[in-house]
Amino acid sequence: MKSYSRNKRTSSLIVNISLALICFLWILPTIGLLVSSFRTSRAIAESGWWYILPHQAWVKISEMPAPTGTDPDKPITIEGVSATFEQFRAGVEANGKRLKWEGNRRLGTIFVEEQRWTMDTRFTLDNYRAVILGDQFQEKQADGTSRQIQGNDIGPSMINTAVVAIPSTILPILIAAFAAYAFSWMNFIGRKILFVAVVALLVVPLQVAMVPILRDFARLEINGSYLAVWLAHVTFGLPLATYLLYNYISQLPRETMEAAYIDGASHFTTFTRLVLPLSVPALASFAIFQFIWVWNDFLVSLIFLGPSGNLRVMTARLTDMIGSRGQDWHYLTAGAFVTMLVPLIVFFSMQRYFIRGLLAGSVKG
Repeated sequence: MKSYSRNKRTSSLIVNISLALICFLWILPTIGLLVSSFRTSRAIAESGWWYILPHQAWVKISEMPAPTGTDPDKPITIEGVSATFEQFRAGVEANGKRLKWEGNRRLGTIFVEEQRWTMDTRFTLDNYRAVILGDQFQEKQADGTSRQIQGNDIGPSMINTAVVAIPSTILPILIAAFAAYAFSWMNFIGRKILFVAVVALLVVPLQVAMVPILRDFARLEINGSYLAVWLAHVTFGLPLATYLLYNYISQLPRETMEAAYIDGASHFTTFTRLVLPLSVPALASFAIFQFIWVWNDFLVSLIFLGPSGNLRVMTARLTDMIGSRGQDWHYLTAGAFVTMLVPLIVFFSMQRYFIRGLLAGSVKG
């Protein structure tokens, strides 16, 4: 008995440690992205984001002008330390200090550095101001000069993404809930065949369906409009929504449903007043999946809305930023985190229903 309890505790400890390690590895890139979005361009170029944590580094304690008129072929003596110009440029350690030559032979400066515990606290909000707003502002460069920067103004793109994502989340849930109730509690001809067809649509590749849908939308002259992308997202999301909600609604207590029918409730009344309130976990679970998928979607919006114009969504805007600011990591990380912020809020606000919705219909009896 003691051996069994000890083995159970050991297994539980191993599982908990493994889960903690997996969570840490998953969340670490997000932490790095968040920290980098607040750092200056020079700080990102000089060190990794983890340098915001306490660490030992060479810190300048004094400086002096570099000696002039030195022979390039002979060692240079500074503060009792002899070394070549190239060695001083790289940094020469002596007596617990480091002498580093900054600049050239004519206009150089000797920095005297000492190892101390320090933290890189070069943070700024200018990255977010540049990404979200469309104003022009001055950005200080590593060499001390300044350059004029035009903001990216992703605010309209965020609004466009919300306009696309909210209806594309609500409509599939509404339609799929009606369909799932019908498949679960209504008898009609061809019910099983229709349900098998819905499940079969789950394996249809998204890319294969785009070409015929695009042609149909072109005939209807709705390409490049919100209506086109709403219909596309609803079409692609309905099979999974119907299957997920069916698994949950079909497992509701039969006694409860029969009691409602005996009391004279119609199917619509039973659905709106009984089934929907009881199905909130499944509805919330799919809402999280659908919203995050639509919010982060690039392909569907690119096909049906186009890569440019007033209806451009966040993912398309970030793609433009990668092309125009490919080396400006401080702007790209800020833009990426702004994109992540809304899905994170949606997930954490509905997290309590998430696991219950994922397990919908998995346990019977």
